[in-house]
Amino acid sequence: MPYFGSEEMVKELKRALSNPNVQADRLRYKNYITKVIRYMTQGLDVSALFMDMVKASATVDIVQKKLVYLYMCTYASDKPDLALLAINTLRKDCADPNPMVRGLALRNMCNFRMPGMTEYIEQPIVAGLRDKASYVRRVAVLGCAKMHSLQPNTEIDGTIVNELYALLRDPDPVVVVNCLCALEEILKDEGGVVINKPIAHHLLNRMKDLDSWAQSEVLTFLLRYHPRGDDELFDILSLLDAFLQSAHAHVAVATLRLFLHLASAHPAVQADALLRTSAPLLATCGAASRELRFAGLCHVQQVMRSQPGLFGMHYKRFFCGYSEPSYIKFRKMEILVELVNDENVALVLEELRSYCTDVSPELAQAAIAAIGRIARTYSEKCLDILTGLLALKQDHITSAVIQTFRDLVWFCPQSTAAVCQTVEACVDSPQDSEGKQALLWLLGEHGDQISSAPYVMEGYIDGLKTELSSAVKMELLTASVKMFLCRPAETQDMLGRLLHYCIAEEESDVCVRDRALLYYRLLQRGVEETRKVVTGPKSDPSMSVLTGRQEEPIRQWASTFNTLSPLAGRDLCPQTAVVSAADQPSSSAEKELLPESTDVTLSSPDDTEEEISLSLGPPLSHETFEKMWLDLEVLHRQTLGFPRPRTAPDTLQAALQLVKIQTLAFTPGDTVPWKAYIYTRSTGTLILAELLQAPGSDESLVVSVKQQPVNQHAIRVFVSILKSVLQTPNADSS
Repeated sequence: MPYFGSEEMVKELKRALSNPNVQADRLRYKNYITKVIRYMTQGLDVSALFMDMVKASATVDIVQKKLVYLYMCTYASDKPDLALLAINTLRKDCADPNPMVRGLALRNMCNFRMPGMTEYIEQPIVAGLRDKASYVRRVAVLGCAKMHSLQPNTEIDGTIVNELYALLRDPDPVVVVNCLCALEEILKDEGGVVINKPIAHHLLNRMKDLDSWAQSEVLTFLLRYHPRGDDELFDILSLLDAFLQSAHAHVAVATLRLFLHLASAHPAVQADALLRTSAPLLATCGAASRELRFAGLCHVQQVMRSQPGLFGMHYKRFFCGYSEPSYIKFRKMEILVELVNDENVALVLEELRSYCTDVSPELAQAAIAAIGRIARTYSEKCLDILTGLLALKQDHITSAVIQTFRDLVWFCPQSTAAVCQTVEACVDSPQDSEGKQALLWLLGEHGDQISSAPYVMEGYIDGLKTELSSAVKMELLTASVKMFLCRPAETQDMLGRLLHYCIAEEESDVCVRDRALLYYRLLQRGVEETRKVVTGPKSDPSMSVLTGRQEEPIRQWASTFNTLSPLAGRDLCPQTAVVSAADQPSSSAEKELLPESTDVTLSSPDDTEEEISLSLGPPLSHETFEKMWLDLEVLHRQTLGFPRPRTAPDTLQAALQLVKIQTLAFTPGDTVPWKAYIYTRSTGTLILAELLQAPGSDESLVVSVKQQPVNQHAIRVFVSILKSVLQTPNADSS
């Protein structure tokens, strides 16, 4: 919207700029030009002054030229006819003796967003590429990319591309980097700039002449070069070794990514590079910039996937600061859980305990959940802290502690007695739906060990009319039936009232009514039939076999290092599941577990369905896997016809990893029933599976598959790949 009096203001400026007396006074003339730019930036339409501003460009004052050029670029698209006069002025300035004027004119001429500009700027750009002044060459190189962006669908000019490749050996380092970026933009449809051996060696030798940001750019481009032998590889790594400990974090991280890429066949070299880069990464985690600090923490988490103990000595660096934002505190707590060991567990727990009373309920609950994850290894110390938190009598803390107790009992059945004793002594009940569900699950599963369980549950049944959460009502139904099975005399009356309300009275939720009808009909069949259906395992020790994060191969995450993937918490560019030469089994035991063909990209026989391939992605936590496994329905169950592999667990896990199948947990030894939980990704879907060998006559292995979203073809491909891996060792052993 125009300002009041804007027309009079523009007329006044026009009279002043065309006044010979004002033009004779350079300072006064420059002040009026400055006024025009000020009004332009404030949103006032001063396009009527275009001709007067073009005349003002005829000066030797660099500052005045910059102001006039800014005005021209802003209004060139609005005044296309008058812009031709400005182009002629700029072309004239491109031949000025002053290299600064030549560069400014060329840069601003390339910023004109008008149709047909290519024919006007091509000749000045080509001349600028051969200019003696490095500043003009820098501008001309970027002008090539701008010229291509004006007409992206036209044929690429081979002459300009050759000129740019030749300028990669320019004495000015900024010109070199600008050439790489310009070639990448121009050749993006053909795969980008080509880095061959002469170019790669030249860039490596010029690294010390570049500034920090140019170094990180060059290191990214060098990822495209593959050395032809180990001698050349180690020569390149020797040249890059000093940059691993660069004072600039982005250079150190870019160098580390290149190290991991080049040394993919040398795990010892990769491990040494990670060790040498730990100091710059730690320094980044303490940077003044919050964004840089968060990026450093995300990359530390990624490194810990392969070397969990690398930062063990520096756990205090991950203690949360008072003024830090919540997203940084959450990351630090996740890292602290991974760094806990026998020596620092007391200090880490004390630190996490202080976060449990934070003013932010989300942060306090995250700290309690972190203590719960540590409790799977150090149960006694963590239970004392969690019990003390219940005495604070704050709703969000009580809810988080009860949820933590539920998870702890599921993963660590040895702590059941202590948890039940604590829950019985707790006088406050959680108020949110998640806390209520956790408490009801504990009462239903372990009501025989909690003397007050029926009376606590009766309170929930009496207040059922005011309960809004359907999930709580369904959990209450299940817990009441389980309580009836173990303590029928105390529970019979309240269970009858609960079923009557859910079935006969006006219960609006259909899912709750169906669940109540199911239990009612089960109870009509008899207590033993109900017990068979309702009663399940109270804990699953097989899920806690791999309580800590397993060390992953570096190649699994190296391709996404120093990208946005760690910050987003997911792989933006998942690798395909075709086993390459670098992924071939390194031992005879692993070779036995793989079929003769290791290509795990399959398609349907009639080629009517899309090609399916398995791929690796970010690892699933035990909590996430468990939640998804309980929420999803079994889509496919199949008896494989052979028993489980009789190989070492590590060997089995390595063989599955080679075909892009992740192992979450499995039952150790010859435990019966034997279980294994695995997962993978395929064409945008997540596949979860359970392998089960139950005791019986044939003891065949049974696979149950769940998927989100559903893709039946992907499930068939997954089962086929799984059978080919698991059946081979059994066939060999027989």
